[in-house]
Amino acid sequence: MSDRVETIRVQLTAALAPVALDIEDESHRHAGHAGARDGRGHFRVRIVSASFAGKSQLARHRAVYAALGDLMQTDIHALAIEARAPQEEE
Repeated sequence: MSDRVETIRVQLTAALAPVALDIEDESHRHAGHAGARDGRGHFRVRIVSASFAGKSQLARHRAVYAALGDLMQTDIHALAIEARAPQEEE
């Protein structure tokens, strides 16, 4: 697991106390992409947290971005987010 994935995991866990969290580093799929030239990565996050209950998708994404803070400027170029509340899980 990359250091970036672990850093993302630590920050999301501390801020959102997820009951499920999957993080995939997709940076290898974007080699040569303009956004990859500066060294930042492309990631996919699936997160299930009670803190998302009753919140819109936009509010959930904002919560994820807030939890990641400066990583969005220093380490993450692109982030695909699937954010759900526990009761929305199948």
